[in-house]
Amino acid sequence: MKSMLKRDGMRVALVVLGSVLYAFNVNTFVTAAGMYPSGFAGLSLLLQAIFERYLGISVPYSAFNLVLNSIPVVISFKFLGRKFTLLSCLAILLMSVLTDIMPGMTMTSDPLLLSVFGGLVHGFAISLCLRARATSGGMDFVTIYLSEQHGKDSFNLTMGLNIIILAIAGLLFGWEKALYSIIFQFVSTQVLHGMYKRYQQQTLLIVTDYPDEICDVIRKITNHGATMFKGVGNFEHKERTMVYSVVSADEVNKVVSGVRGVDKGAFINSIKTDSVTGTFYRQPND
Repeated sequence: MKSMLKRDGMRVALVVLGSVLYAFNVNTFVTAAGMYPSGFAGLSLLLQAIFERYLGISVPYSAFNLVLNSIPVVISFKFLGRKFTLLSCLAILLMSVLTDIMPGMTMTSDPLLLSVFGGLVHGFAISLCLRARATSGGMDFVTIYLSEQHGKDSFNLTMGLNIIILAIAGLLFGWEKALYSIIFQFVSTQVLHGMYKRYQQQTLLIVTDYPDEICDVIRKITNHGATMFKGVGNFEHKERTMVYSVVSADEVNKVVSGVRGVDKGAFINSIKTDSVTGTFYRQPND
C-alpha cells in the first residue's frame, strides 16, 4: 500500500512539473515567436489567435483546450484506464489554467532560437507526463490508443492534424511563423522519442554461461519469455548458450543490470527492433 502511494505520488509530481514547464514554454517561447505546437495545444492557440484578430474577442487558452479535450477524455476512460485518464485530466487542467495565469519571460527575440529551445522544453514537458503514465491530452489519447493496439510507436500520426493547423496558420498569419513551427515540432518530437520509449522495442542477444538464471531475470523484470540457442564459441571452442528476447526499450537498462548481476562476463547485444508480430506483453495502463 505504501509503495503504491509513493508511486502514485511520484506520478502526480511528474505531471505537475511537466504542466508547469509546459505553461512556461508556451508563454516564454511559443507565444513570443507566434508558433503553434502539435495537436490540440496548437489548435487551441490558433483558435485563440483567430478569435482575437478577426472577431475582436479575447478567449482564454483554457476555454479552447478544455472543450477540445472533452471527447478524447471520455474515450480514454473507456479504453485506456481510469487512473491514466484522471492523471491526464490533471495535466490538461493544470496546463490550461497555468498557461492563462503564468507570466512569460523575455529571453530572446530570435525566432530560430525560440523554436529550437521551445521545442526542447516542450518535448521534455510532455515526456515527463508520459513517464508518469499520463498524457497532455488531445491527439496523445489517440496515438497512445493506436500504439497500444498495434504495439508500436504511433506518435507520428498526429502529423495530419499538424499539417492542417500549420496550413491555416500560414494562410492567416504568415508562412514564416508556420515554418518556424515546423522546426519547433520536429525538435519536440525528437526529444519525445529519445525520452519516452514505452512503444519502442529492443532485441537482446545474450551469450552466457547461466542461461536459465538469465531467462528468470528477464521474466521477472519484463514479464517476457526468452529463447535459448546452443552454439560453440569460436575463440575458446567451448559450448555456449545465447538467450534471445525482445523487450520494451524502456526496460533494457533494467534487464542489462539484472543480467550483469547474474553473469558479469555475459556478452550482450542490443538491437533496435522496428516491429514485432505476435504476442508481446506490455504492462497495461491503469
